[in-house]
Amino acid sequence: MKQLIIEWKHLDVKGETCDRCYDTGENLAAEVKRLNRALQPQGIQVEYIETKLDDTQIPQSNCILFNGIPIESILNIKVAENYCESCTALLGADTYCRTITFEGNEYEDIPAKAIRQAAYKIMGLKENKDKSSGNSGCGMPYYIGGEV
Repeated sequence: MKQLIIEWKHLDVKGETCDRCYDTGENLAAEVKRLNRALQPQGIQVEYIETKLDDTQIPQSNCILFNGIPIESILNIKVAENYCESCTALLGADTYCRTITFEGNEYEDIPAKAIRQAAYKIMGLKENKDKSSGNSGCGMPYYIGGEV
């Protein structure tokens, strides 16, 4: 079985993270489940690794790696930074964190769509977006007969 290792690096202060990292983590958790459902039948196991960073590693925070490759090296994503009120509150000092520009929009968290696209691209797969092939229209496959 092939393996896709997705590593998420984020700030951790006594078990807490900033709002934007939290949102990325929520997006990532949902996508890892979705990717495993879609890719396991194709012989691909998705493994998730969480790497907690301290305040000296802020520039690496809220970064996702796919088999060791940063998402911005896989997709057309521009990385920048802006003031992060949440990190500033956690750390007690003005803090600037990663933002990304994806498909013309700036995000403070990494959207699920980017995570999914990067996973498929790094594995050399095309995502099945054909609505006539049993897609319920809500982004999840529709299965008849109760089997997934």
